[in-house]
Amino acid sequence: MAPRPLVRLRKICLALPEAHEVEAWGEPTFRVKNKLFAMFAAPNNHHGGGRPGVWCKAGPGNQELMIQHAPTRFFRPPYVGTSGWVGIYLDGDVDWSDVADLLADSYRLIAPKKLLKELDALSR
Repeated sequence: MAPRPLVRLRKICLALPEAHEVEAWGEPTFRVKNKLFAMFAAPNNHHGGGRPGVWCKAGPGNQELMIQHAPTRFFRPPYVGTSGWVGIYLDGDVDWSDVADLLADSYRLIAPKKLLKELDALSR
């Protein structure tokens, strides 16, 4: 049996330098320092809308491109979607390597430069 989406998500997020988990709004969120870079959306509440997912920051303009290109994979999450965040569905045939890359991109948008250097060293 494949690991549950939250188990895999935790493994990816908590492998990033100084990332930690905080429960907020009834969901696990992932942060560096006090800044949020990802939030799990459980399928059984209004955050997930019936499907498990993760919300993460996206670079300027990327949210629309991602949703247009793959609307069955990506969505505009409530609350933070207007700020450019993107939702990624975590059910079905998930490419976890892509999810990890998108989470690292989200992390890069908010992490201090010192931690970005650590992340770059891990990537080599």
